[in-house]
Amino acid sequence: MNLLDLIGNTPLIDLSFLYPEQPDLALFAKAEWMNPGGSLKDRPVKQMLCKAVEQGTLVPGKIILDSSSGNAGISYAMIGAAMGYEVTIVIPGNASQERKQRLLAHGATLVETDPLEGYDEALRHVHAMYKASPDKYFFCDQYKNTENVNAHYLGTAAEIVEQVPRSITHFVGGVGTGGSLTGIARRLREHYPEIEIVAVRPERWPGVEGLKPLGEPEDIVPQIFEADYVDRWVDVSADETKSCCLKLAHHGYFAGQSSGAYLAACEKVMKDLTEATVVTLLCDLGERYFSAGLWNHGHSDQR
Repeated sequence: MNLLDLIGNTPLIDLSFLYPEQPDLALFAKAEWMNPGGSLKDRPVKQMLCKAVEQGTLVPGKIILDSSSGNAGISYAMIGAAMGYEVTIVIPGNASQERKQRLLAHGATLVETDPLEGYDEALRHVHAMYKASPDKYFFCDQYKNTENVNAHYLGTAAEIVEQVPRSITHFVGGVGTGGSLTGIARRLREHYPEIEIVAVRPERWPGVEGLKPLGEPEDIVPQIFEADYVDRWVDVSADETKSCCLKLAHHGYFAGQSSGAYLAACEKVMKDLTEATVVTLLCDLGERYFSAGLWNHGHSDQR
C-alpha cells in the first residue's frame, strides 16, 4: 500500500450508548479522523488531484493552489508531497497553530489572510492569486470542483450504506465546501427516499472552524453545494459544540470542533424522536484544536 491507499474505508462507530434513555434510537458516526491526514478532507483532495492528473490539468511543474480553513490544506500538503508537487495554501490568519504547523511540516507555502475578514477573504484572495499567475498554478478550487462531491458520493456514502446495519432515517452534516453534505445526501436519498437530511448551521461568531454559517446576503455559497437536498437546518452554538466535544472526549473519542457541532445537532434532532437511525461524521482530530482553546476547561488534580 502507499499513502493514497490509506484514505477512506473508515470504521463506523456506534454512539448509541451515549443516550441510554432512548433505547430505540441508534446513532452512528464515521471515524473520519482515521484518514492519514487526520480528517474527512483527505477523501475529496485525493479524488480531485488524482482526477486532475488523469485529465492532464495537473502536470509536473505546476503548483497546487487552493484556499482552506486548515483540514483540506493539510490534505493538499500531505498528498501533494506524496505525489511530488509543490503546494500553496491561502488560509485565514486565525487558523489553529496545529493546522499551520502540519502544513509547514509537509513543505507547503502558507499565505495568510486577515482573520477579521473571515474565511471568505481567503477565497477572494486565492482567486486573485490564480488570476494573476494562471500558468504557475493548478487551482483545484474545492468550492466548485465536482470531484469533491463525487468523492463522497462514490466513497463516504457508499461506505455508510454498506456499514449501517439498519435503514437510515436521518443524516446530519454541515457545509464547508458543501461537498460532503451534497455527495452523501445524493447517494443516501437514492437508497432511502424518505431520509431526512439535516444541515448544521453554526453561529456566526465565534463560529465553528471549517463550517460556514450561511444565511447572510454577503456569504459566499459554494457552487457545488446543492441546498435542495437539505430538509432542515439546525442552529448550533459554540458552547453547545464545545460541550459535545467534551462529552465525546469523556468517553474516549477525541474529535474536533465540527464533530461536536454535528453531535449537538444530532441531539436536537433526536430529542423529538422515539425510534430512528441517525448517521453523522466525526470529521477530524481533537489535537488540532488545543491552541484554539477548545479544550480549555475544568481543573486538573495535581498530586
